[in-house]
Amino acid sequence: MDKYGNYLFQAVYGVLRSTKDAEDVTQEALLKIYASLPQYRYQGFKTWLTRIAVNKAIDFKRSQDRKKEELTDDWEGHSPPEPLQSSPVETQVIRRERSTYVRERLDHLPENYRDVVVAFYIEEKSYQQIAEEQQVAIKTVESKLYRAKQYMRKVWKEEEWE
Repeated sequence: MDKYGNYLFQAVYGVLRSTKDAEDVTQEALLKIYASLPQYRYQGFKTWLTRIAVNKAIDFKRSQDRKKEELTDDWEGHSPPEPLQSSPVETQVIRRERSTYVRERLDHLPENYRDVVVAFYIEEKSYQQIAEEQQVAIKTVESKLYRAKQYMRKVWKEEEWE
């Protein structure tokens, strides 16, 4: 353990990338190595130790992945709780406020982005229609929409939308 413990820890850490897990698995590997010493064939001791430790790490990682899958499978069967029902008036007010807020934000977009964003998202026009109206190539419309989205992500902060 004193001679190879740190070496085995490094090998296990390379697989798991977690200090805590690597410590636990290294300990398990050392116990497995000790129990397996009678089966050792006197060929490449360090390689044999490493192989046992890495296999333990791989097994551990697989078991962690299976646990995550089981948790996911358990949640997939459950439907989310029903949201609180809001009144139709409340829903309309929220929509109106959100729409007003979005329109105000759109007014602050650079004009070349605003035209494309409004045409595509608000007026629900196709790339082809926008390109024809603005007398540009379809790729230009795609590019402007992409740049507009990047601009909005950069300038508009996430917390303002919550």
